[in-house]
Amino acid sequence: MSAIRVVVADDQAAVREPLAAVLDLSDDIDVVDAVADGAQVLETLAREPVDVVLMDLRMPGLDGIETTRRLSEEYPDVAVVVLTTFADDESILAALSAGARGYLTKNSGRQDITRAIRAASAGQSVLDRAVQDRLLASVRNSVRTTEPELPADLTPREREVFAAIGLGLSNRGIAEKLFISEATVKTHINNLFAKAGIRDRAEAVRRAISAGLA
Repeated sequence: MSAIRVVVADDQAAVREPLAAVLDLSDDIDVVDAVADGAQVLETLAREPVDVVLMDLRMPGLDGIETTRRLSEEYPDVAVVVLTTFADDESILAALSAGARGYLTKNSGRQDITRAIRAASAGQSVLDRAVQDRLLASVRNSVRTTEPELPADLTPREREVFAAIGLGLSNRGIAEKLFISEATVKTHINNLFAKAGIRDRAEAVRRAISAGLA
């Protein structure tokens, strides 16, 4: 299996350089570049293949939100994982709306970051626990839907998994809650995402809450 090719984008050299060095120690991760802004991210992608961009939000010039939006349009196969000090509602929702597949705060450890990179490369979403809580609170405060809007062909088990996603549980947490394997959880998630036309886990959380499942 080839290594996951990663670009680290952060305007602070004291952050990006040590982070890039630490990530490069993982056998399955290859840091191909460490850059200071969004324009440099685009320059790197124009000359070589990249799988995941680890993206700071507040950078001079082309910031993380706009860069994420550009990547979603121009390089849809490249996954963005946000790594930032900011966990306010506006930043979280802006990043996810722009197409970010993961959102972590800089309190995250190496294991959390590498896990998020691997998940994003596999098409999955990872949200920091604090970010999940903020997102859930924000959605619950804004949702006014009382009638579920779900596909009629969801199975009872898929509805249970959907509800657990809405509560912010990880795949492992869902497996433990429902007494099934993580592989079975992944199968149910893939099926319900296809049936409901859901793109990522953040959207699944919003849909589950708006449908009254969580």
